[in-house]
Amino acid sequence: MNPVVLIVDDEKPTRDGLRQALDERFEVYVAADPREAQQVLRSEPVDVLLTDLRLGADSGMDLLDEALTLPKPPVSIMMTAYGSVDTAVEAMRRGAWHFVTKPLNLEEVELLVARAARGREIESENRRLTSENHELQKKASSQSAGLERLIGKSQAMMKIGEMVTQVAPTRATVLIEGESGTGKELVAHALHDLSGRPADKLVIVNCAALSPQLLESELFGHEKGAFTSAHQRRIGRFEQADGGTLFLDEIGEIDTSTQVKLLRALSERTIERVGSNNPIAVDVRVIAATNKNLRKMVTEEKFREDLFFRLNVVNIRMPPLRERAEDIVLLASSFLREFSEENGRTLKPLSDRALDLLRLYSWPGNVRELRTAIEHGVVMSNDESIEEQHLPGFLDGNILPSTPEMANPSVTAEKDLAPQGEFNLHDLEMNAIRGALRYTNGNRTKAAGLLGISRRTLQRKLKDLPTSSDSL
Repeated sequence: MNPVVLIVDDEKPTRDGLRQALDERFEVYVAADPREAQQVLRSEPVDVLLTDLRLGADSGMDLLDEALTLPKPPVSIMMTAYGSVDTAVEAMRRGAWHFVTKPLNLEEVELLVARAARGREIESENRRLTSENHELQKKASSQSAGLERLIGKSQAMMKIGEMVTQVAPTRATVLIEGESGTGKELVAHALHDLSGRPADKLVIVNCAALSPQLLESELFGHEKGAFTSAHQRRIGRFEQADGGTLFLDEIGEIDTSTQVKLLRALSERTIERVGSNNPIAVDVRVIAATNKNLRKMVTEEKFREDLFFRLNVVNIRMPPLRERAEDIVLLASSFLREFSEENGRTLKPLSDRALDLLRLYSWPGNVRELRTAIEHGVVMSNDESIEEQHLPGFLDGNILPSTPEMANPSVTAEKDLAPQGEFNLHDLEMNAIRGALRYTNGNRTKAAGLLGISRRTLQRKLKDLPTSSDSL
């Protein structure tokens, strides 16, 4: 498409002469006064504005001001038969790119307009390239941030990272399962960050926080008058997430009626607002999460089987923290940096005793509970390091070996448990070590792995155990 030129002059011969000179190379519009010119400027993508200084009772200077208010201002050239240095300076100050005097040399004007149009084209191209480069940098940054969210060196977390990287760029629906506090929402963020969809298009809905009636309206929106309190139309979360990702947390809490509508949205990629029968197409990638056993709920007829299969295209299971004990120190270090910065505190290390306490605790609240414990330690410590006394007191009450089987009292003999009352951290450590060795039939390498410590550390601690066979 040729560059668009707007000629503004109150003399018809001048307008016609300029149109004839420029018509072959440009798409030309003409106007006799500022009012006509403003209509063209607001309706057409003008590249070059060629205006006379005097337009009857009006001034071309005001037109320069008008042009500068446009989202993409044209390159402006001022014409006048009353040229002076002061007038030229004023025109330049108000946004003119060039100033020419009458009588006009049409060949020179044509070259001048061509230069102005080319300059604007180069400027637009530079803006486009700058914008594309910014978007690429933003995308690279979000992708890096996406993977950095998933902290852990355990085999389970490495596998999850690989799955997220592979699945994220696709449109596949993902179901994230795991206990509360394991980091399911972080996986959803990572999937979105790596998906290539707009960074600001991740919409999150906690299904457990809303009643069935409110949830349906929240997800699909409603029309004015759809129910008593519907005083105006509401755009639902599906429409808000159009082009992006919708994360449905606590999906196991939705009622049967909403399950039906959700199934249709996933199957047909359309939704209907409450109170309307008009389908609305949406391009939404759905990620769902639950701490419930949906398979069991399907068997109990509490969750639709067809919806379960629609959601469970890709399944990601977040392991509880007790199954990834080797990640505890990494996570704790990350939280230390976060809360030290947030609270304006100097970054302090965790003492060896504090680290042992973290490793030996069973973390029923998972990563969320660890995060809370580290925040407590950062706030409470006035020493050069964070000691065990700075950590929450509840850590002393649930120090058990780090697997469900070992946490069972039938595995850990009653004689190994510390007496009621004051607990000694050393005794608690020894009890955990005894339980781990008993569970692994004396295999020290496996016992160290279960405890989240190195074999060398275990060997050192074993020196403090009694040597009698009763100790195991």
